Amino acid sequence: MGSLVASFAATAAPIPLFNTYRAEDGFTNASISLAVVTYSVGTIATLLVLGRLSNHLGRRLTAIASLGLLLLGCLLLLNVYDLGTLLAGRLLMGVGAGLASSSLTSYIVDTAPTRPEWLASVASSQGPMLGLTLGAIASGALVQFAPWPRDLIYLVCAGLLVLAAGLIVISPETAESTPGAWRSLIPRVRVATRVRHLLPVAAAVFLATWATGAFYQAFMPALVADQLHTHSPLLLGLVFAAYMAPSVLGAPVGGRFTSAAAQRIGMTIFLAGWIGIVAAIAIGTLALFIAATVVAGAGQGIAISAATRGLLYGSTHVDRAPTFSTIYLLCYSGAAFPSLISGQLSNAFSLPQIALGYGGLAIVATLFTVLAARNPHTDTISTVSNYDDPDRHPGLTRP
Repeated sequence: MGSLVASFAATAAPIPLFNTYRAEDGFTNASISLAVVTYSVGTIATLLVLGRLSNHLGRRLTAIASLGLLLLGCLLLLNVYDLGTLLAGRLLMGVGAGLASSSLTSYIVDTAPTRPEWLASVASSQGPMLGLTLGAIASGALVQFAPWPRDLIYLVCAGLLVLAAGLIVISPETAESTPGAWRSLIPRVRVATRVRHLLPVAAAVFLATWATGAFYQAFMPALVADQLHTHSPLLLGLVFAAYMAPSVLGAPVGGRFTSAAAQRIGMTIFLAGWIGIVAAIAIGTLALFIAATVVAGAGQGIAISAATRGLLYGSTHVDRAPTFSTIYLLCYSGAAFPSLISGQLSNAFSLPQIALGYGGLAIVATLFTVLAARNPHTDTISTVSNYDDPDRHPGLTRP
């Protein structure tokens, strides 16, 4: 869990620096949005190609590799003075985060106790949110108050990543090395048969909530500076944390309900938060903006952990890494594609208008979730029929 938190804390480190890059290096809103897209694309590509690798090479080796890639990204971002360096650093971080998303989350589920039932899904789905929260706050504080404002946060994150790798080295392996590593590199998105009917609603949840997270990364620094009239890096980190932190706190609440009910409740709260966000931007009130952000964050925590819990229902040791790869593939697709579109539109539309578009996405996703959310099937079927993975069962054919 600590390694997963450290990994995503590193990915959040640049966020309070985005306004610094805008002011000192001439980056535009479109440039910052492109950096978010580059990170997400690196993650998506990694999940598609390397998402099942930990099933074959073991959790420890792939986890250490993910931490190494994130470390390289931090070191590269020590010298951000042009867009190319920023994009290269974010790409490395995206690849590292993608590998961590499948290997470290599977590691957590492998070692989690069976009771309470919701613990594994909350820890695995909210570990990244906790890391993003801590990373954004720490970065904002160091940028505003510490020496070397453009560098110190990356050095701190590098140290944490090295420590996390050391802890992984001395931890027990939970997945034995098995043949088929090369075959696992063939891009394939699969989840257990018994939960495939849950994918459309889960995709809507992941798309809307992670698109909002990407919105906060790409446009929140400029929005807070231009519309809400503050340039404090620490406040930038706190505003971003106001979306991520309640997600961690809200997630256990969803464990009190079925996965379908929790998704409906979470997305309704999420939409209420978005209504407040749009209203706050329209009237220029920072306090209302932060309060609405907290509400939206709590809603996403309930909805995301519930969707994850549904997709993990009845999962086996073998299918956890592919399932998490699918989950995070949907999540990062939700972050990447709206950011790519809105980044291009930022040259023609104002930030309040772009925020209104994201609010519209929240409406559509919430309505679909309320109408279509379902629970996993509870019938008992065999592992092979439940997860038809030709890499693990060579006699099976792909549909």
